[in-house]
Amino acid sequence: MEKLESILGISGGEIYQIILSKGVSLLIAVAILVLGFWTAKLISRTIRKGMKKGDLDPGLISFISSLVSAILKVLVIITAMSQLGIEMTSFVAILGAAGLAIGMAFSGTLSNFAGGVMILIFKPFKVGDFIEAQGEIGTVKEIQIFNTFLSTNDNKTVILPNGPLANGNIVNYTKAENRRVDFTFGIAYGDNYDKAKDLLNKFIAEDDRILTDPAPFVGLGALADSSVNITVRTWTPVEHYWPVFFDLNERVYKEFSKEGLNIPFPQMDVHVKS
Repeated sequence: MEKLESILGISGGEIYQIILSKGVSLLIAVAILVLGFWTAKLISRTIRKGMKKGDLDPGLISFISSLVSAILKVLVIITAMSQLGIEMTSFVAILGAAGLAIGMAFSGTLSNFAGGVMILIFKPFKVGDFIEAQGEIGTVKEIQIFNTFLSTNDNKTVILPNGPLANGNIVNYTKAENRRVDFTFGIAYGDNYDKAKDLLNKFIAEDDRILTDPAPFVGLGALADSSVNITVRTWTPVEHYWPVFFDLNERVYKEFSKEGLNIPFPQMDVHVKS
């Protein structure tokens, strides 16, 4: 202790006081971090609940609550650093000097943040919509500050950065109230085309999920190599799209054969000459 006193030029009591004061400051800084992060989480959760009661857009709720949480956590960290005696003016000056490098390093993150803001302002989709974007297809589960979360049909979670998402092509399958369901049914050459058309109109009329306005369309689509293709276009509410698609395909397969209508398939005839 005497050697330490001689090196530092201060007494043992003063050394003890310094250690004690810094230790107290350190404990206070840790307490600020723990309590501050807990308070930030509580405030974010309270804001989320309040906005849910206000029946706001779920995407906006997720975005704002996560943004508030991030801002509060940054303030908590700055407060803890100030408690340790770190001069924040010097800290800000260092950040300013390194601003260009930081901006380049976080350009993607800032782009994702801006993309999230644009998504919430222009609303190309909302939570619950079924979309296709960035080569992925799924239902929007959450819109956060930097990323959007999709759930695929086989229950995989896909995380899309908001920057490329906002600047790329987006196909929203559920934004409109109704969707058109397209079919192509083939019958063999020589089969009764009028009977096939009448049957298809009958199937459509008997399905209450298919709308009458816009009116369904049934017509000869193409004279293909091995089949006469009949084009069918019907409209249905978005939630009935897939049930209508699968049910009409199944009914055609089961009932065309009963009416003597053949569904052709590619075949190859091989002639052997001796």
